[in-house]
Amino acid sequence: MTRPPLPPAIEPAELVWHDGVPESKRFGDVYFSRDNGLEETRHVFLQHNQLPERFSQIPEGGSFVIAENGFGTGLNFLAAWQAWQGHAPAHTATLHFVSVERFPLTRQDLTRALALWPELKALADELLLHYPPLVRGVHRLVLAGGRVRLTLFFGDINDAWQSLDFHADAWFLDGFAPACNPDMWLENTICQVRAHSKPGTTLATFTSVGRIRRALMEAGFRMEKTSGYGRKREMLKGILEAERPVQPERTGTIAILGAGIAGCSLARNLAERGQPVTLVDTDGPGAGASGNAQGALYVKLGVEFNDQTELALTCLTFAQRFYGNWRGQYWHPTGLLQLAHSPQEEDRQARFLQRNDYPRDIFCPVNQEQASALAGVPTESGGLWFPRSGWLEPGNLCKALADHPLISTAFGVEVSRLLPCNGQWHISMAEGSPIVADQVIICSGHLSPELIPVKGRFRLKAIRGQVTHLPTSAIMSPKAVICGNRYMNPSLGDFAVTGATFDLHDNNPLPASGSHEENIREVGSMLPSLFSSNSDKPRCKDLEGRVAFRCTTHDYQPAAGPVFDGEGACLDDLYLFTGLGSKGLSYAPLLAEYLADQLTGQPVCLPANLVKRLETRRLYKTDMAVS
Repeated sequence: MTRPPLPPAIEPAELVWHDGVPESKRFGDVYFSRDNGLEETRHVFLQHNQLPERFSQIPEGGSFVIAENGFGTGLNFLAAWQAWQGHAPAHTATLHFVSVERFPLTRQDLTRALALWPELKALADELLLHYPPLVRGVHRLVLAGGRVRLTLFFGDINDAWQSLDFHADAWFLDGFAPACNPDMWLENTICQVRAHSKPGTTLATFTSVGRIRRALMEAGFRMEKTSGYGRKREMLKGILEAERPVQPERTGTIAILGAGIAGCSLARNLAERGQPVTLVDTDGPGAGASGNAQGALYVKLGVEFNDQTELALTCLTFAQRFYGNWRGQYWHPTGLLQLAHSPQEEDRQARFLQRNDYPRDIFCPVNQEQASALAGVPTESGGLWFPRSGWLEPGNLCKALADHPLISTAFGVEVSRLLPCNGQWHISMAEGSPIVADQVIICSGHLSPELIPVKGRFRLKAIRGQVTHLPTSAIMSPKAVICGNRYMNPSLGDFAVTGATFDLHDNNPLPASGSHEENIREVGSMLPSLFSSNSDKPRCKDLEGRVAFRCTTHDYQPAAGPVFDGEGACLDDLYLFTGLGSKGLSYAPLLAEYLADQLTGQPVCLPANLVKRLETRRLYKTDMAVS
């Protein structure tokens, strides 16, 4: 018996191919009909869930949710996406597809399987471009410019349905046949189907096995047999009878306070879902901690694969996909090297590699010679090479994110207070008229506590960070990002950004020569070849740089979610998104996706264990009260 891999890796499917059709070696069953898998999908799942008609009736800014119990080759997903293209309304709406796969196909096998359907090639190519690495957990893929969102859970089906938060409009019950894969058709699994349904939810399945039909009826679905596809004489379809009227997804005005990478990412996310947003900031997009000329996209994965590490990994891989939209503009995927820059870090990386198994498309270990070749400068050690990471232009990116027809801006204003009034939030300004919104998200970094309408202290702190602009003429510029006790970026024109200091007890907002000296000393010890000689090192008094204040929490983990009062009750329609620390570029895209899911009532992109990790109430001191 093959031992399961170390976390976070997951065993891939083992396929055998018969006449070009993939079959599961483990379950001894085909992934789709040998006659015509695409037509079978259209007959069983699209037709018997009435998808074309239902797609066309979705209101503006609304969504439709399909759930499936076996992703396999993704054929069902692509067929639904194709139908969405042809029948979705002209206005903005979102197709959500939630699926689970215990033994996912490798990218190579998936490419071969989907090549059987030339008419789906454009969609298949986009899926393959975004297909996640084979690691356990939840992967959110944003496709078709945000019109299609795929939530893909790699792991056990019961774990998936217990940890994901969604309610399906339609189900594709399409695991391998019950005789081949009975675990997928257990009663508790069918009970989870009911738990993730709502009045009017439909389902369809290729099987007509009696015990499956009876279990679905006991769960509350009205079931009937109907004609199957091809040689399959019968199949099942059903509907959950309406016990109460279905409440429409909430819409209303939304205001976001703060235009850093968190606020701009959230504003853009909501706007692309058809939700108008007002973005409020004292200065403008990317003026605060997100305004550096360059920023590295990286996280430091923990030695133990726990919730904290899973959150960091999930955010990193999502961000790498997300920033691909700005490749060649503000995103530069040069690759990133995490150096084993000290004996302590070398030992940490050795323990990390011993206890974990990560796919090589996330990172691979490299020796000193390999590290030097990848970085383009001589290094003193090896490390971990992240081929899909790189660097961004955060300030320019924030401006681009905020530029959308559905994003209204209120820049150059100072918010003084938030007040609830008649079911809305009144955002008072130091000068001028207040802004009124149904929902408000505070994304103001280290200034967030001043805006939360709850008395008391929050476990948030501002940490000064200064970056230094090194003249390109004075350094041997790397061709990839190098991280250690500092990060060093490739050159951007006539300078390259290095940094940043970590000044716990310094509130000086201006660049200081001492901080430049510290950055040069630390990056020089990490990369002795960066400056050809001591005489080539730039004089600190001649250097330019920038100071910003990171917002961190007591446990150095981000906070995203509803705001609570001092007694633990949720304050209606008020949210907090802060505490991203020095990893805002890595965390912001996925956490913006998560909050947008919550605000629009759409399927949540994070599992329950990671949602708990982000809870805002952990930031509150015990002596809190409503303001």
